[in-house]
Amino acid sequence: MYLQHFGLREPPFGLTPDTSFFFACSSYQEALNTLLVAARNGEGFIKITGEVGNGKTLLCRKFLSTLNQGQHSTTLIGTQDQAADALTAPRFITAYIPNPYLEPKSLLLALAEEFRLPQQQDTDQHLLLKGLTRALLDCARNGQRALVCLDEAQAMPLESLEVLRLLTNLETEKRKLLQVVLFGQPELNERLRHNSIRQLRQRISFQYDLQGLRKDELERYLRHRLMVAGYEGETLFSKGAVGKLHRITGGTPRLVNIVAHKAMMLAFGEGRQQVSSRHIRDAAADTPEVRRDWLLWALALTGVAVVATLVIVWMAMQ
Repeated sequence: MYLQHFGLREPPFGLTPDTSFFFACSSYQEALNTLLVAARNGEGFIKITGEVGNGKTLLCRKFLSTLNQGQHSTTLIGTQDQAADALTAPRFITAYIPNPYLEPKSLLLALAEEFRLPQQQDTDQHLLLKGLTRALLDCARNGQRALVCLDEAQAMPLESLEVLRLLTNLETEKRKLLQVVLFGQPELNERLRHNSIRQLRQRISFQYDLQGLRKDELERYLRHRLMVAGYEGETLFSKGAVGKLHRITGGTPRLVNIVAHKAMMLAFGEGRQQVSSRHIRDAAADTPEVRRDWLLWALALTGVAVVATLVIVWMAMQ
């Protein structure tokens, strides 16, 4: 491994959603702000969409870890009035459902487990709903708010989405007893257009479409992850390497991490202290997820070069 070679404590480009590596670029910062403001305003449904590998799960975990930390969230929200409000921000009881392939009863069981409610597998759906309702009312009486985050929500059965809507029908005179945050791929938008859950779609008051890293953000993203991993040396990725990395990944964080990790392995294998554009190119050639786009881009450049050569030859013959 290249850790000792580059003076690192841990791998900087892992694929696990470690919140210590969270990078607050413009899109992720705006998405996190949207989540925090919407949750504290008591909105029933919130939706975050993004392409595969754009960091939705990491954002979800960052949101959950920040939600009850007033001293951190004030800097994320931004204004002085909101910062003052955050000092008396409500306490949240949260649940995280990573598996979307849950039928209604399985979803209710998962929620009961997340909220630490005593339940049995043979309990019918009616009793589960009744138990959850009681627990949500208890939360409200204790000055707490219940919030659930569902990952990969585009794969959730329509019947289960409808159960979530029914749960958000529960409310006091002032607010909902349960808030729901849906994280999903763009296909979630199409799924929510289904006529059978049109009432749920109408209840989504806050939403955000998560974008990848811009070219000007990628270099800072690389530096941030390297710094968190313990790197203290000179610029590790050359300017050419950063540019090529953005071209072949489109700024998708997961692809950036995969290719950057492989490129560092190649540089280490050669005893180099800096990753070059050649290392990025070779790493991309070994990565099926980007190989097609990379080849199309390379072929396009080759085509341009061939046409330019033919034009030069033709002009020389005139």
